[in-house]
Amino acid sequence: MKKVKEVKLGRPVNVNSVRQIRLRELEEKRKNGELKRGRPVNENSVRQKEIERKKLNNTLGIELRGRKVDVNSVRQIRLRELEEKRSNGTLKLGRPKMIKVDKVEEVVSKK
Repeated sequence: MKKVKEVKLGRPVNVNSVRQIRLRELEEKRKNGELKRGRPVNENSVRQKEIERKKLNNTLGIELRGRKVDVNSVRQIRLRELEEKRSNGTLKLGRPKMIKVDKVEEVVSKK
């Protein structure tokens, strides 16, 4: 078997370059858990207050999504009536039966 020589590919790295020093510092911070990424959070912003409100509502079991329902709207009144009919058992399901007409009587008006 022949011995295979391992050859490093690419340009040699200058360990004293500014970039390599910065990468080394970032790696150390990453190991220590001191590396902060991204923009700092502004706790007084409207978005952060909204996120906090949603977290609080979620822990309390309140789910607020979308706009509030207008209980006096035409649709809500109709839905309430349908729910009452369902609970009473008076709601009829499906299409109504077609009334069949056997014979049509014509009425002629005299002048």
